[in-house]
Amino acid sequence: MPFSRAPQAPLLVLLTAPLLWIGGCRAAEPPALQWPVPAPPRVEAADPVLWVALAARLGSQPGRAPLPLRSGKGALTLRDAGGRQWRSSQLTVHWLERPLDPPLELRRLVAGPFASFESAQRVAQRWQAHKVATTVARPGDWEVWARADAPVPAGLTVKPVSLRYRSGLQPALQGPGGTLQALQGPVSIEAPGGLLWQGARYAGPFRLQADAYGTWSLVEQVPLERYLEGVVPHEIGAAAPPSALAAQAVLARTWALRNQHRYSADGYHLCASTQCQVYSDPRHAGPAVRQAITRTRHQVLSWQGEPIHAVYHASNGGLAAGLEEGWSADPLPYLKPRFDGPWDGLQQGRQAPDPLPLGRLASLLARRDAATFYGADHPLFRWSRLLNGAQIAAALQARGMPVGEVRRLQVLERGASGRVVALAIEGTAGRTVLRLDAIRRTLPTLPSTLFELSPQGPGLWRALGGGFGHGAGLSQAGAIDLGRRGWSLAQILERYYPGTQLQTLQQLKAWGPVGSGLASSP
Repeated sequence: MPFSRAPQAPLLVLLTAPLLWIGGCRAAEPPALQWPVPAPPRVEAADPVLWVALAARLGSQPGRAPLPLRSGKGALTLRDAGGRQWRSSQLTVHWLERPLDPPLELRRLVAGPFASFESAQRVAQRWQAHKVATTVARPGDWEVWARADAPVPAGLTVKPVSLRYRSGLQPALQGPGGTLQALQGPVSIEAPGGLLWQGARYAGPFRLQADAYGTWSLVEQVPLERYLEGVVPHEIGAAAPPSALAAQAVLARTWALRNQHRYSADGYHLCASTQCQVYSDPRHAGPAVRQAITRTRHQVLSWQGEPIHAVYHASNGGLAAGLEEGWSADPLPYLKPRFDGPWDGLQQGRQAPDPLPLGRLASLLARRDAATFYGADHPLFRWSRLLNGAQIAAALQARGMPVGEVRRLQVLERGASGRVVALAIEGTAGRTVLRLDAIRRTLPTLPSTLFELSPQGPGLWRALGGGFGHGAGLSQAGAIDLGRRGWSLAQILERYYPGTQLQTLQQLKAWGPVGSGLASSP
């Protein structure tokens, strides 16, 4: 795995004996980084199963809302680690606080916050080069953790964090007379008729397990191919052309395998939100989606025998970005900035246009015709946003970057596709520079970083832009357009990831980020 942690006590001891687990020889060891959580199992090529969190940070303050579990049909079966079993069509999990004696001490150095896992992982790898074990975690925004006495690379800003917990959180069910019976975790949940969760139905099986922060997660153990039924229709839409659906299936499968370490700190592989891939109700996978998944079963896109960085987005606005324009990352040969449209639509039959559109960005953003661009019918292919100085100041203040009254916005740097990669914000109390993914994280009203700015009066700026998302890799709007134009699966993948290969899981030599050590099965 790319991230390692200091030795930790078994999770079962923490949950079954909250008064004793930290006693004995454990108390003599240095403080841990986090609440002890075992890593999830490796995803095997022969029978790939993902652990996906449907809900995280359960039991957190305020309120500690109970967790309702409801069967789609028939009864749920809940078993705790102590072997006790409950059966009902509906169960409600409550939360108990149990004292820890002695208290749990956590100490760590923290780098961040970061706007994305990708940017945090880049810092983690830099720290690892100094022979420091790191953990990427997401208590709010993404962070990188290392032991409290770890050496810090030059130029990396970190802060020491020391936490002391006098109590631990434990799930419980209501017993006879209304008393709460504590459950020993992890808790398994079987739902033959499906588990209803936030309007969707999931097949499971499921786990209720502790995370790195002293709270809990509801995790589905879902076979990879079934997982895609909950991703493909919610990412690209069930009505996309067959070749576009097949491309989305390949990319979603590739992305999941490469990113199976994303939430290792919390004991599962992936989340169900846009921090991973949107994973929702598999019932929305109609015959066309299921056919696309079956047609590409166990196939992934690879580069030099490993899964590619299979990023994708809604619309690139006609200009594809390099990976390095979205995140702190090295350029990749298959994710290059380029114009995304028929060459003759822009150049009238001449050579392919210069991939650096900086000098003509305004003229390109003024166009949205299908003869020039692929995917031009996307609703956010072209957009306009009015940026308000007061709102910008409030957003910066909320992230610990106060600048006072905003007086000036200035684009300092653009990437090769024309995207803003450095945006300066000047105010009466200071100046800050937002870079890469931090731009949209801080100013979420911007659909993308492909835009031009113009002042509209005191404290107002107009952003005229194109596209929705980071712009690297497959444009879903472009793939849908190309599918309608008759392009095949292979042609679409080659268009957005040139030089890559379509391979089966068994053909891969490894999976995970390059150099991660996540080897495939024999």
